[in-house]
Amino acid sequence: QGLAGRSTKEVLQLYAARSQQMKLQRSSVVTQLHGAIKKRLKQDLKNLRSFALELSKDFQRQSKTCLYQVLAAVQGIQLQNEAMRMFQIKAFNLEQSLQEVTERYERENQKRKALHNNLVELRGNIRVHCRIRPLLPFDDAAGYSVSQDRQRNFSDKVAYAADDETVLVKCSRPGHASVSKTFQFERVYNDLESQDAVFADVAPLLTSLLDGYNVCIMAYGQTGSGKTYTMLGPQLERNLAFSTDEESELGIIPRATHEVFRLISEKPPGSYWVEVSVVEVYNNEIFDLLAKDSYGKVFGVKRDVVTTREGKSDVPLLTHETVENASEFLHLVNKGLQLRVTHPTLVHAHSSRSHLVVTLTVTTVVFEDNFGTLWEDEQTSQRLNKEAFYTFPQKMRDDKSTPSSRASSPEQLEATEKMKQVKTRLQLVDLAGSECVGMSGVTGAALRETSFINRSLSALADVLGAIAEQRAHVPYRNSKLTHLLQDSVGGDAKLLVMLCISPGQKYLTESMQSLGFGTRARQVQRGQVKKKNFPVLSRVK
Repeated sequence: QGLAGRSTKEVLQLYAARSQQMKLQRSSVVTQLHGAIKKRLKQDLKNLRSFALELSKDFQRQSKTCLYQVLAAVQGIQLQNEAMRMFQIKAFNLEQSLQEVTERYERENQKRKALHNNLVELRGNIRVHCRIRPLLPFDDAAGYSVSQDRQRNFSDKVAYAADDETVLVKCSRPGHASVSKTFQFERVYNDLESQDAVFADVAPLLTSLLDGYNVCIMAYGQTGSGKTYTMLGPQLERNLAFSTDEESELGIIPRATHEVFRLISEKPPGSYWVEVSVVEVYNNEIFDLLAKDSYGKVFGVKRDVVTTREGKSDVPLLTHETVENASEFLHLVNKGLQLRVTHPTLVHAHSSRSHLVVTLTVTTVVFEDNFGTLWEDEQTSQRLNKEAFYTFPQKMRDDKSTPSSRASSPEQLEATEKMKQVKTRLQLVDLAGSECVGMSGVTGAALRETSFINRSLSALADVLGAIAEQRAHVPYRNSKLTHLLQDSVGGDAKLLVMLCISPGQKYLTESMQSLGFGTRARQVQRGQVKKKNFPVLSRVK
């Protein structure tokens, strides 16, 4: 409206002035806005710098702290490693010391055992080893009218091997505190030790056999305690045969046989022959298990035991078979075992009802001339050995024939006159097991067998008691068993009693009786065992 009446030029001038003014205003606003933004940016940048500086300082502080922690951890690890190294050195030193102490202990223990064995030799004491069998399936209380709790207690293990010389038995009765009793023996075998370990301690006695000593190894214990397993091995209960497939399970008798023949094979040229006899004592009667009928069949023949003029026990007409190796020996023993009386009881399905005595007799022949000189010429020695083998065994089996009657030449007769004989005997005895009638459940004939078994074992205990008390009279003749074993028990042989016990609570009474028997046997002093002296010979070439 204010432009009305004005000219176009004026209008344009006004628009130009207005535009110029607006440009100036916009320029001023932009300048102000730019200044404000620039100021804000400077402030922000300053703040950012301050934050970055503070962050850097904080990072440096934290880095230093972490570095200190890492250094401290490294130092701690180094200290721990050093301490560990010191501990390792100490542990190694302790192990070395322990090993040295253990070795010294073993050496001292071996010396102590050697001295103890020498003392046993000098006193003539009976060596007693004890073997604890493992718990077996038939150790439960099946077949007994007892409470379920007591059935469970019956299978509890109460006998342990505390060490290799001590048996620990935990005795407990209802309403009474448990009492532990210990028994000391020359050797104790736990339920994990093998037949090899048992025989390793028996083998040295076999060396004594060829050195001129009689030896007797006797297994004693209740029914089902492992006597027959220890003496013969487990395979006999199945097929009455010594199986070479189970050599690790073979018992003392087959192992001892192989060892004796091995020792003989290592001896210098000389004449040795071995004879075997097998007898059983059944119902206080002696039966020869190698006797043959007119058809050559083996059958048990009743024999008697007598005392000779020299005071030794002897079984007249007893069969002695000559054998040349272990296989022949064991074959004959196996034949005899087939005739041995067994009967099942509630305690053991193959309970032996008789005492088995296997005797291995070694006869050594030494050749000497009139001046006491030993033959060393190999050809002469071998020839004389061969002649002696065919001469003397026959004489040993049949006294009716004489060496001279079998000599085929003056040279052979002269050789036989120069022979000196030394006989030593190894008796291997598997005693029948003592048993409680109430537990075994036997009746009739088996009950009578049990009565004879227990009486013979009581007679054996009485004999040992009489020897221990040095009585003037020893009742050997109270039982055929003790009469038969008179020489071995009385001091003419190195005697080893192998106690076999069951570990279960069910058999505690019988186990204690066996341990008591072994303890009393250890205390018997029979005097030094006599050695069968070989002729003193000088050796010449």
